[in-house]
Amino acid sequence: MPFELLKTDSNSRARRGRLVTQHGIVETPVFMPVGTQGTVKAMTPEELCSVGAQIILGNTYHLFLRPGLEVINHFGGLHRFMSWKHPILTDSGGFQVFSLAKLRRIAEEGVYFNNHLDGSPCFLSPEIATEIQTSMGADVAMAFDECPPYPCDLEYAAASLERTLRWALRCRTWLEGRSKETRPLLFGIVQGATYRDLREKSARALVGMEFDGYAIGGVSVGEPEPEMMKAIESSEPFLPADRPRYAMGLGTPVQMVEMVAQGIDMFDTVLPTRLARNGTAFTELGTINLKNNPYRLDERPIEEACTCATCRTFTRGYIRHLIKAEEILGLRLITMHNLHFYVNFMNRIRAALDADLFPSFRERFVADYSRHGPEN
Repeated sequence: MPFELLKTDSNSRARRGRLVTQHGIVETPVFMPVGTQGTVKAMTPEELCSVGAQIILGNTYHLFLRPGLEVINHFGGLHRFMSWKHPILTDSGGFQVFSLAKLRRIAEEGVYFNNHLDGSPCFLSPEIATEIQTSMGADVAMAFDECPPYPCDLEYAAASLERTLRWALRCRTWLEGRSKETRPLLFGIVQGATYRDLREKSARALVGMEFDGYAIGGVSVGEPEPEMMKAIESSEPFLPADRPRYAMGLGTPVQMVEMVAQGIDMFDTVLPTRLARNGTAFTELGTINLKNNPYRLDERPIEEACTCATCRTFTRGYIRHLIKAEEILGLRLITMHNLHFYVNFMNRIRAALDADLFPSFRERFVADYSRHGPEN
């Protein structure tokens, strides 16, 4: 089995685990920086290693369109192409299909869509999406799915789910014919929109197909936070304990610690890099916006106790100057800090689980972070 469950918290469903991949071991719970187009924005592979990233994401849709499989395969796969020696998880492109609603047509065989770069016609099927991920050398591949919108009526959600389950089986069948030495781990994706019974049906059906891991998808698509958390709560109880569980596209630090308590092992979100480009940094007491005038003469680092390269070297006042002057270094420094914050946050959660201190860690962190709140 590629996943080893090491420990379960006695006061919640939080878990410590270890995922074994072709390019290394991933300790869970884990945060995975998003590298949609073969790069985590503004970061070199060496810098990602310096903040402690264990595994990063790539995206089938974007890399398929640009630079294309011919280029990636010429360079020996995605790892060598981007000079990243550690595990890579690739999204199947299902979420991009959702986001391109005006440019696509969904059929049983797959999705017909127009390339958002030049408008040319393209097609993705479960088999093609799985083949692309395998060809790129992904350590973990995602089954091709349809991500229904929010809000979504029950009839559409049910029909979408049935198609997604048929697609999941086609992904599984395609991969079974490939060498075990070279094929990626394959995760099925639980869908079902905001309907509890559909979530349960999806989870049970996917477990019956015996995937290497299970993701909870169709969240963070515009729904309120309570609906997001309900989707997790409606899916997780039906997933096997001996396989990793991945909440796709989530979330804030408070959301992540709460989802760890619900039994989730793997997370990704663009928030650390996206907010950095707007001058926003994460701290133990919430976010701060370094564009704001009070930081003009601030000689402190972004966070006093932080050990990242940014906080060891630069002041808030200097970083504010860079952001206001639209210097690239400013967003790079905040990006490095934010990714370090997210990765280290998961390190601390794992340490708390190892020491049987997760409940007190969770309570203290949520109280401190929520009391301060976001700074606009």
